[in-house]
Amino acid sequence: MKMKKAFSALSLLVILGMLLVACAPAATDAPVEDQPVMTDEPTATDAPAAEDDVPATERHGGWLDEIDFSVVSSDSAVSQLQAGAIDFYSFNLSSNTLQEIKDAGLNYTQSYGGNYGVSLNPAAFDDATRLNPFSNRKIRESLNWLIDRNYVNQEIYGGGSLPKLLPITTQLVEYTNLVDTARALETKYAFDLEKARAQIATEMEAMGATLGDDGKWQFNGEPVVLTFLIRSDGDGTRKPMGDYVSNQLEEVGFTVDRQYKTASEAFPIWLGSVASEGQWHLYTAGYLPSGLTRDEKANIQQYYLPTSVQASDPFISNVADPELQQLGDDLAQGNFANKEERDAMLARALELSLEDSLFVWVVDQLVYAPYNSNVSVTYDLAAGYEAAFMGNYNLRFVDQEGGTMKVGTNDLFTQPWNTIAGSNWVWDSNIMRATSQGATGASSSTAGMMGDPYTGLGWPHRFESASLEYVAGLPITDNNLGWLDVQEVPEVPVPEDAWVDWDATTQTFITAAQKFPDGTTAKTKSTVVYPADLYETVKWHDGSPISAADFVMAFAIFLDRGKPESAIYDEAGALSVDAFLPSFKGWRITSTEPLTIEYYSDTYAADAELNVAPLWPASPTGLSGENSWQVLAISNLAEAAGELAYSSDKADALTIEQISWVGGPSLEILKKYLDQAQAESYIPYEATLSQYLTPEEVASRYENFSKWYADHGHFWIGTGPYYLDQVFTTEKSLVLKNNEEFPDLANRWSSFSDPQRARVILDGPGQVTSGQEAAFDVTVNFGDEAYPTADIKQVKYILYGSLGDVLAVGDAEAVGEGQFQVTLDADATSKLETGSAKLEVAVVPIPVAIPAFTSFEFVVVK
Repeated sequence: MKMKKAFSALSLLVILGMLLVACAPAATDAPVEDQPVMTDEPTATDAPAAEDDVPATERHGGWLDEIDFSVVSSDSAVSQLQAGAIDFYSFNLSSNTLQEIKDAGLNYTQSYGGNYGVSLNPAAFDDATRLNPFSNRKIRESLNWLIDRNYVNQEIYGGGSLPKLLPITTQLVEYTNLVDTARALETKYAFDLEKARAQIATEMEAMGATLGDDGKWQFNGEPVVLTFLIRSDGDGTRKPMGDYVSNQLEEVGFTVDRQYKTASEAFPIWLGSVASEGQWHLYTAGYLPSGLTRDEKANIQQYYLPTSVQASDPFISNVADPELQQLGDDLAQGNFANKEERDAMLARALELSLEDSLFVWVVDQLVYAPYNSNVSVTYDLAAGYEAAFMGNYNLRFVDQEGGTMKVGTNDLFTQPWNTIAGSNWVWDSNIMRATSQGATGASSSTAGMMGDPYTGLGWPHRFESASLEYVAGLPITDNNLGWLDVQEVPEVPVPEDAWVDWDATTQTFITAAQKFPDGTTAKTKSTVVYPADLYETVKWHDGSPISAADFVMAFAIFLDRGKPESAIYDEAGALSVDAFLPSFKGWRITSTEPLTIEYYSDTYAADAELNVAPLWPASPTGLSGENSWQVLAISNLAEAAGELAYSSDKADALTIEQISWVGGPSLEILKKYLDQAQAESYIPYEATLSQYLTPEEVASRYENFSKWYADHGHFWIGTGPYYLDQVFTTEKSLVLKNNEEFPDLANRWSSFSDPQRARVILDGPGQVTSGQEAAFDVTVNFGDEAYPTADIKQVKYILYGSLGDVLAVGDAEAVGEGQFQVTLDADATSKLETGSAKLEVAVVPIPVAIPAFTSFEFVVVK
């Protein structure tokens, strides 16, 4: 059976990658001051502000009484805001709309979120009479020279975005860390049409193709026709980008069949077909990060390798270079001894990724979501409002409690909603997060924390305390935010009673003693303690108190779907489980009152906070949303009976409906199994869950859930600040209402208001003598004030020669508050040839994870 995407939050702990991770472009040479900047609208901050800045309230849940979401075309977003039809357009618009937004007098978010590129089909086609040029890595690599990324940025994105070459996010943490490698690769792969033409010609001829008199490539006497899936919806920029790439391909001899499609039309072909069937050659792909990404080492595996968490074509059909395969897998699973080894591995993997070029990146967008002046918005700097876990918590009208806000977005209900293998589109996920508790964005294993929208780290949200133990020597940054108890230890033994696997036949967890009779160890141990009143204060939207059974159920179903003996076995689920188990070392509940959870793993993140695993009952497969045990129970019954399936793969294979908890034919079937479960007092995975359920709770859960369905007509419930009141899947609209039973006051996260983004000025001599020392001054500000030196992690400099080659990299020296100096010694300047040269600096603040770049050009004389 053909596999589509099968993302696992738990396997994301293994892979440390996000489903929708932003990847890296090349940075412009423009100073930060010359790039688009944010208006002074309300935003988020990286850490709590002064108490005086937090609006007082006695209101629980969200700030709004109601949020009405509907689909609004991006072309009409600004006009509908001006007309008052909507208050906020939450989907990010591309940089070519910025002037229109400004002219309309609207406020807007600005984020470094989303990237566009070209996904290539790497498979040799089943029909041997058809040639797929992109089964050849050298031809894929050639596209990097074929595409003028600066032209695309200027002509399509109005110069307001960032050209993108690499699978790490330009000008964010990972890019800055490896800036010398990044800049060198950008120089190597700079636009060069003739170089692309020559390499393509060499490889096409070697594959048996000929260039006809008309300048078109032929194979077996027929033109080589490339089927290009070009998205025509969204922000409207993928169509001209696809047309530009098509023109370039035609320039070097290919015939291009441009197929303009919406997301719903293109997606089933791109990720839903077998690559070797040859239904497509190229697709204008776009990815949006699920939050601000600090650690992007897993991107190599995610975007290039058959071991990708995306577990589908085109990834599984890519025959990767063995060195790239090894590096990508080792990076994703943390198989390195220290930071130096990690960085060297990632630097080499970046080089090899361009030689592979399963993805050819084009642009990293600066994007904008407009809203009216009476609206206050918190958003993620790297991904915008719809990807911010804090966004829905803080959305409000300025100086007002309550009210109904009308929000437009790009689409809704693109795929069926269930938290196991349903929709993961950003507009759907945004709604799901409004009904749920927070997470950091690294994976849904971190649900129970609140993602910091400016650092990508996490704050305690639902749990009371946490600690982390890790093996001494691992490259983990201790306790960035100060709330976590962190200890380096010689060894992390896994206790014998820890649950390390699942037996689908007995429906019980397998213990460490059973699987590892000689004992085993882990690299990290996370311990989370929930408050004593958890079961009284946190309720599902149907009124049922949360219980330990919800936590256990989420983990059990994740493992169960990957076991062939299971009644709900799914091959796509098995891929995720198989990827997860090698580095998963176990978990256990050491106490139910208060609920205390230990988690053991060989996979780790570079930041201590991101290794904490509260295991809140959120989606166990990396999607958004939460799942009570009873909604999974009735869904399991429907799948086991062969009437519904969680995943589209299995549904298509069996010609049945994919489970949707919010609409369509699924609802009637699920209601049938709810009635059956209620009548039988059914306990899913009874051998395990019966230890955490009483007959009274079972009866109450089904009764409350049945009443919820009668009142609301759907099965989507969570524990978040808003609940899903009404759903209109045909009309593509919905209504959220405030959850007055939510345990927190509406202002809990309101102190996150203004990001401390650095501004940097670089000055120095206009003429430098080769072989003589030269000094340059760096000034770093926040607003009109000097940026506190204590809040600056690093000021890094890069020296470029006349050909753009990297000659020196180092750190500037602090000389005063917000003042630094770069001193180029005689050895460094002696490498400069007569002519022009450039010095670039990158300032890495601590309060926000977005570095500030600027550069200074000068003349070199002998």
